[in-house]
Amino acid sequence: MKSLIHVYAGTAGHSAWFSEDKGLNWLHPNSHSGMYLEARVWCLSSHLDTPQHLFAGTDMGLFKWEESSARWSHLPSPMNDIWAIAQHPHQPQTLIAGTRPAAFYRSDDGGLSWFPLNAPGISQYSEINMGPTRVTQILFDPIEPTWIWASVEIGGIYLSQDEGQSWTLHDKGLISSDVHGLSVLPLESGTRVIYATTNMGLHQSLDNAQSWVHQPLSSPWQYTRAIAPKIDDPSIVFLTNGNGPPGNDGKLFRSTNHGFDWLEIKLPIELNSTLWCVSTHSSNPNLIFVCTNLGQVLKSEDAGLSFEHLPHEFGELRALHWRALPEGTRKAQHSITRPTIKAKDLLATT
Repeated sequence: MKSLIHVYAGTAGHSAWFSEDKGLNWLHPNSHSGMYLEARVWCLSSHLDTPQHLFAGTDMGLFKWEESSARWSHLPSPMNDIWAIAQHPHQPQTLIAGTRPAAFYRSDDGGLSWFPLNAPGISQYSEINMGPTRVTQILFDPIEPTWIWASVEIGGIYLSQDEGQSWTLHDKGLISSDVHGLSVLPLESGTRVIYATTNMGLHQSLDNAQSWVHQPLSSPWQYTRAIAPKIDDPSIVFLTNGNGPPGNDGKLFRSTNHGFDWLEIKLPIELNSTLWCVSTHSSNPNLIFVCTNLGQVLKSEDAGLSFEHLPHEFGELRALHWRALPEGTRKAQHSITRPTIKAKDLLATT
């Protein structure tokens, strides 16, 4: 079945934007869409089995997008400021979320109800940045789905081996506890290599995070943010780099051997800040979006061999996500609801 590509950009102060043409043009829904116009959107999540739904973690809690109504709805929860969301790979109604200050929560009913998860020793305040810690990424292990990984800024790396019921800290060898992102890559041997990005550089673990080794990049800066494998080939990995948050320059690296070596990808523009996000999806493993912290978006349709700079530039971006919506499903749903939605109600006036 033919699919429609929907791209979503989460901003730091202008809610979530939408594109239905691979990022060439964007809609900015206003408050009629159900989300506050100036919300800060930190993370986005969707699942192949429930294409009608999209979750957004914001500074105003959790929101759920319903494709049938083209509206966001706020889902009450004990979480006020949500920085990370992940859905179970085989159970889309099971979600794990992370907050600022850092804490973990779980829902088994698609976000309708939540309960806290116990992470002994997790700090909610850091003397380093004189502010709250935050969970920057949550990741289900690709080999063992009962394992869940989480990165905390500033707080290290946590692992749960029982679907989130209990957590242990794994920070031995990290030169910084300011952790931004994680990637877990299966190896041909049946083991895994794990990567963690930090403000002081990339770290690698070959022993299930019992220890970490700093892996210097061929770059004038070691600040790293997002790391993500190609969906259908974990030997190919993408890594974002720059000269700080937000910085005024950045680089994109690509590995073809599970991250053991990295080569810089030549980009068609000068970047205005650190590269921040990498967005991939299993419906088209060759389609990859990346963005800078200060709003530039680039697209590749050849698995990262080349990139195109998209014309619209945002303010500050914090999340980038894309998914494929079955065309027939979308038309059936919107044939009922679309006529009630006026164009002027979908476009923000700012």
